[in-house]
Amino acid sequence: MSVMKTSMRNFFAHKGRMALSAVAVLLSVAFVCGTLVFTDTMNTTFDKLFAATSSDVTVSAKGASDTGETTSGNGKPPVMPAGVLGTVREADGVKSAEGTVFSTSVTVVDADKDNLSPSSGAPTIVGSWNANDARTMKITEGAAPKNADQVMVDADTADKHHLKLGDEISVISAVGTHTAKVSGVAAFQVTNPGAAIFYLDTRTAQQTLVGEADVYTNVNVMAAAGVSEAQLKKNVVAALGGDYKVQTAKETADANQKEVGEFLNVMKYAMLGFAGIAFLVGIFLIINTFSMLVAQRTREIGLMRAIGSSRRQVNRSVLAEALLLGVVGSLLGIGAGVGIAVGLMKLMGMTGMKLSTDDLTVAWTTPVIGMVLGVVVTVLAAYLPARRAGKVSPMAALRDAGAPADARAGRLRALLGSVLTAAGVYGLYLATAADKASEGSLWLGLGVVLTLIGFVVIGPVLAGGVVRVLGAVLLRAFGPVGRMAERNALRNPRRTGATGAALMIGLALVACLSVVGSSMVASATDQLDKSVGTDFIVQNDNGQPLTPQAVQAVKKTPGLERVTEYKLLDADLTTPDGKTSKGETLNATDATYVKDLRTETVAGDLADAYRPDSMSVFEGFAKEHGLKVGSKVDVALKDGRTASLTVRAITSDDVVIDKGAMYVSIATVARYVPAEKMPLDAMVLAAAKEGQQDAAYTSLKSALHDYPQYTVRDQTDYKQALKDQIGQMLNLIYGLLALAIIVAVLGVVNTLALSVVERTREIGLMRAIGLSRRQLRRMIRMESVVIALFGALLGLGLGMGWGATAQQLLAMEGLKVLDIPWPTIVGVFIASAFVGLFAALVPAFRAGRMNVLNAIATD
Repeated sequence: MSVMKTSMRNFFAHKGRMALSAVAVLLSVAFVCGTLVFTDTMNTTFDKLFAATSSDVTVSAKGASDTGETTSGNGKPPVMPAGVLGTVREADGVKSAEGTVFSTSVTVVDADKDNLSPSSGAPTIVGSWNANDARTMKITEGAAPKNADQVMVDADTADKHHLKLGDEISVISAVGTHTAKVSGVAAFQVTNPGAAIFYLDTRTAQQTLVGEADVYTNVNVMAAAGVSEAQLKKNVVAALGGDYKVQTAKETADANQKEVGEFLNVMKYAMLGFAGIAFLVGIFLIINTFSMLVAQRTREIGLMRAIGSSRRQVNRSVLAEALLLGVVGSLLGIGAGVGIAVGLMKLMGMTGMKLSTDDLTVAWTTPVIGMVLGVVVTVLAAYLPARRAGKVSPMAALRDAGAPADARAGRLRALLGSVLTAAGVYGLYLATAADKASEGSLWLGLGVVLTLIGFVVIGPVLAGGVVRVLGAVLLRAFGPVGRMAERNALRNPRRTGATGAALMIGLALVACLSVVGSSMVASATDQLDKSVGTDFIVQNDNGQPLTPQAVQAVKKTPGLERVTEYKLLDADLTTPDGKTSKGETLNATDATYVKDLRTETVAGDLADAYRPDSMSVFEGFAKEHGLKVGSKVDVALKDGRTASLTVRAITSDDVVIDKGAMYVSIATVARYVPAEKMPLDAMVLAAAKEGQQDAAYTSLKSALHDYPQYTVRDQTDYKQALKDQIGQMLNLIYGLLALAIIVAVLGVVNTLALSVVERTREIGLMRAIGLSRRQLRRMIRMESVVIALFGALLGLGLGMGWGATAQQLLAMEGLKVLDIPWPTIVGVFIASAFVGLFAALVPAFRAGRMNVLNAIATD
């Protein structure tokens, strides 16, 4: 009981110092709990949505996916003849059945041709208004569509784009463009996760989305009283046979949830990974806090030992303080985690994905995980300082607090850190020497872990040399104050090393990802410059194919020398070794594609692949199946006949653009696939006449003005889009890493605050002999800046090494250019100095306010 009393007294005696460590635990636990609550809430939202929108049994075409509609290359959804509806209605146990039509391969624009699709990546759905939708949607304005001139829109989309009754909107599909006026607005009765939904009457939906009457994409079936979903499915299958996909409401919901769940799991584990990094940084903060508290209480602990306290009691006392810290920090973190989850939901709402707090889900496992994680991490982090406290002898009560560190321990640390770092560097070397990227990635992971641990262990040894260099460059100009700041940073290398290591981890990851992202952009740009011979690329950013009308508009554009169509076809390939590769993709293009993309070959000439009944294969496929120029491959084309094609060229795998493509001419494909089954163009490439690039670019954009679903890009636009895409991903990662850096800043603040308390008497003596308050504050700020820059140097150097190694692995995938983003690296280094300044504000202010006489009198 006395141990707990002592722990409680010490905990509250140093509550200000404990607060920063508690904040580190709080932030880390909050991020973990917030992630779990947010993803659980997302799952709950989608579960409710899928359960509410699914009919008892759904019948769809054989080609439809488990999660709903899929489009073939012609941009239309798979459909069934209208006669299926009558057959289903006659099945036993059917209360009602209704045929519907819907598609997600659409673009919807307003009268100004502004896109009405969600910016969150959620789908745009156009379908026929039906009884199943009426169960989940409530018409709040106007009426449901009854003829071709009317369309109804969901309330969220109407609010976002300020649509009102009578406004004109256009639905653009593979069939063409259909224009109608808003006749009604319908609000979701369950949470809408962000989709934009537009309703037409059934006949108009059939003509607009499929181009023919008397077809359906789905038949929604409701069971009669007393008939289960499973029995209803059996009855419907018995009536229809095996030519259609039949799913119960549960099967439909599970399939949809599986697809959503895969995305949510990626998000969850990525965010938990960053929370783990924050926990790792927090460990250094906690170790530093307890190490300094133990050092400051050396005399107190010595007295406790002198009056009879055992090593175990002292050890338990420090661990009990850590336990209290962990419990308090974790409890606050759990509450903050719910707040973070609500904040994330609001943030998602700003991007268009609406999530209701009514669905906020806090599973019992979430607070348990947060509490266990926070307490265990805190107690483990305090274990080493607690052991050190237990070793304090009774004679320490007669000495000044803060005895010097054990030199033998320092030598052992230097040896262990050097060995670990060397092993990590060797792992990174093996990663660059690997033959395959998959093998190299394992060595890269091992090298990253070992070098990180090695730098953490050897950090206090490196602190002496690095801080002296930084002091010579930055601090000597400030005279005696600068030299004192340098000596304070050198006074306890273990503390400086641990504080710098906390910042090092976050910055190492920032530097690594910056190098990788910059190298990816530079490599892709280099590939574009070297291999792309076309001037313009026309495509839909959501994968919607180009309509024949749009392709004709491109071909009629003045100033173009050539236009190349590019189609994608599914096929099963049977090679001479007797193996069949199912679901392969053929890239069917015009013969001019060899000018648009200068693809390197390892055998044959790519131009020959465009001869009749010819094709190319990529290097990996050729090696796997023993193919060479002249080999015959049987190609069973989806929606077409089987063709026997001759391999005329083998393309290199050492490329980025169209890596793994197998080319064939459109003319060859047309001999085996009926015209009505021929897929539409996935994209179109165009080259301008010599000297007419600017005029052709303007003309091409003008020609496609009536096709707002397609984007025209020249090479500059394409490079910028690639850069923006990678930049957005990196910015998201940097935002998540900011949590670890915030915790690291708290570590610097805590270290300085405890250091000021430790040096109270020293500060009083310096003030007594003439050091001004301004000089004192400057000294503490400089010390903080040096510690922050020390951590930044280690982190940025380590991260650039990781990034350069990762780029060597990417080079095996064709990304060969190593690009160090020096502006980013230098900017982060300079920002670290400001981080140090910011961290020192409160400790420096408190030091400056000390009463000189009271400080001198401090024991």
